[in-house]
Amino acid sequence: MVYAAEDCASGAQVAIKLLHAEMVGTSGRKRFLQEIEFARRLAHPGIVPVLDSGEADGSLYLVMPVVEGESLHARLRRERQLPVPEALRIAREVAEALAYAHAAGIVHRDIKPANILLGPHRALVADFGIARALTRSATADSISSSGVQVGTAAYMSPEQASGDRELDGRADLYSLGCVLYEMLGGGPPFSGPTAQSMVARHAIDPVPPLRTVRPSVPASLEELVYRALAKSPADRFTDTREFAVALEQVARDPLV
Repeated sequence: MVYAAEDCASGAQVAIKLLHAEMVGTSGRKRFLQEIEFARRLAHPGIVPVLDSGEADGSLYLVMPVVEGESLHARLRRERQLPVPEALRIAREVAEALAYAHAAGIVHRDIKPANILLGPHRALVADFGIARALTRSATADSISSSGVQVGTAAYMSPEQASGDRELDGRADLYSLGCVLYEMLGGGPPFSGPTAQSMVARHAIDPVPPLRTVRPSVPASLEELVYRALAKSPADRFTDTREFAVALEQVARDPLV
């Protein structure tokens, strides 16, 4: 749940995100807030910063600045497919922000269109640190009792879906590959009636041919997406920085 508010000290407009404390259990609240402190150290133009965090009236809260513009999720609800150059730009800007965070030892764990904001100057990644903090502070009992799922099935890497708690940046890379596929093809690569069915498809099914859905996508870009969506992390790009460089190279192709 997100509320608009005003910072009494500065007068700036901020967004307050509330998380029910039972998401991490009574014993995990302190650990959650400690983990969020790692995210507060991130300072990059492509990352929405966490200004403050705490607990009040049984709820954990995060304070973030208000970003002008809309989410990529809202944009894709209006336009199912984005122009190829724009999709490349958004993916590259997100990849650069992720590379910065990964270098600081923080994996997002929930990259999806709703967590990508289209600001006036560039794409920004929101909710950094929340999934990591939930994973590290919540017990199995608290997650199952509250119904919380850390990550989003339509964009979740096979290793994250299998329950690997020690993920590296290649899990975010896979999720960003899903987002890029959706920007180009009009929907994520794998869908299904339940989260479990989507998770199974990520683990087993081959990626549906992107150029069958949208023939105008260059073959070089399709191959790049396939590599980002490799089932094994070892078969993907080394990291999101390498992915960003590859996106830039494709964007320079005169046919794009």
